Amino acid sequence: MLDKLDLLITIDTSVAHLAGALGVPTFLLLRHTSDWRWLDRIESSPWYPSFMLFRQTAACRWDEPLHEMGTELQRFVDKNRR
Repeated sequence: MLDKLDLLITIDTSVAHLAGALGVPTFLLLRHTSDWRWLDRIESSPWYPSFMLFRQTAACRWDEPLHEMGTELQRFVDKNRR
């Protein structure tokens, strides 16, 4: 069913990896100390080109990545408006 989505918004879970394998456009929220496979200080994934990464800049601070995600979500909607 993931292939039916216009966009998946998620955290680092098995669903995120499945979406990446299927090429589903995905916005991924990452903690300040995320897993090694998400690398550091980049907004994309070399393994999943359909991903856009949103990272905390400090522990327990979600305001910045959520604000950035909101901005990108509006761009995504505008670009894909039917």
